Amino acid sequence: MNWRDEFKPFIWITGLFLGAYFLPLENLRFRNAIFEALDLVNWYAREHVLLCLIPAFFIAGIISVFVSQAAVVKYFGGDARKWMAYLIASVSGGILAVCSCTVLPLFSGIHKRGAGLGPAITFLYSGPAVNILAIILTARILGLELGIARVIGAVVFSVVIGLTMHAIYRKEESQRTAAQINLPAEETRPLWQTALHFMVPVAILIFATWAKPDTASGFFYGVYAIKWWLVGIFSLLLAAVLIGVLGIPFSKVALATLPVLGVLFILPDSTMAAFAIGLLSLGTLLYFSPGEGQEWLEASWGFAKQIMPLLGAGVLAAGFLLGGPAGGNGIIPEAWVAGLVGGNSLFANFFAAVVGAFMYFATLTEIPILQGLLAGGMGKGPALALLLAGPALSLPNMLVIRQVIGTPKTAVYVTLVVIMATISGILYGRFF
Repeated sequence: MNWRDEFKPFIWITGLFLGAYFLPLENLRFRNAIFEALDLVNWYAREHVLLCLIPAFFIAGIISVFVSQAAVVKYFGGDARKWMAYLIASVSGGILAVCSCTVLPLFSGIHKRGAGLGPAITFLYSGPAVNILAIILTARILGLELGIARVIGAVVFSVVIGLTMHAIYRKEESQRTAAQINLPAEETRPLWQTALHFMVPVAILIFATWAKPDTASGFFYGVYAIKWWLVGIFSLLLAAVLIGVLGIPFSKVALATLPVLGVLFILPDSTMAAFAIGLLSLGTLLYFSPGEGQEWLEASWGFAKQIMPLLGAGVLAAGFLLGGPAGGNGIIPEAWVAGLVGGNSLFANFFAAVVGAFMYFATLTEIPILQGLLAGGMGKGPALALLLAGPALSLPNMLVIRQVIGTPKTAVYVTLVVIMATISGILYGRFF
């Protein structure tokens, strides 16, 4: 036996043993942090996985299998028109309305299909940051100036960070672009069919995750009131796409819809159960559809295997460190955070950006959290810094990005977000 090869497993086993042996279970804060970690994981599984992540995996699978690599390279590759690539990527969040974790399968999909690092990073940041509903609620609840500063900062951020990443890794990107030139041409179906196939699941994702606004009136509440009807309509359109575009027999698609209709017939108010059964039925239908159907399922499952374990570990760690969805304290007390972000000093803005980068925010949850912090004495500059770093980054998000683009690029990306959020916070706090 070569003991040098066994040294690493020995260190892991020893570390796990010492960690288990010295667990401070008698410490109340430690025990509470464990509960908060499990509470966040429980909430994440109930509220986020079914509605956000699984649809996102299916959408990423569509990108991977059905969107022509030549098309991705044309609009997002190294030789694409820079203004068009970055413009499209920077405003994508206004359409998708996803969080820092839901955007990951989509980012991984377009990067795998040949998108340049710069536009892909721009999309990665803007996806969760440029969320129209979140920006409107920010302006309404936290103030018009902060809402405007958030949308301007998010769009500018995404482009600047993308361009900077491209400049730093220009040599590597040039080699990647040269390799793309030699790619064989792909046979693709008509563009309108692929666009329809992509946009219908995106619409399902948007309406399924449509959050309840703070007032029981207006456009956003009106959409919220009929969100499940809209999900149902677009689910029927998806069934039509499966038949008309993928060529899956009508009998198979009809059979796959029966469990969903059965749940709704027996329990009319169990929309979440029907949605879950619908996702399972779609996966089963694709499994029994040789060719493109199975390829779509395999690609989606590949993203799930790559991303879900890291997200689970990251959410657990984020809950342990900073608390769960109900605002409880993790191992790091919330009072400490609030006490360190008062005023508009360099440290306050930097600390707010770092905390925002590591903390997990589901879509719209950053607003009530910030509302509480502002009431507790948080400065407006650090508030903007947290808004610009928080929704676009999180510990789970970083773990997955690292697997997609590597440790050095991930470290550069996170550093750029923190630095720019800090600078923006200082400037905003000085003038407002």
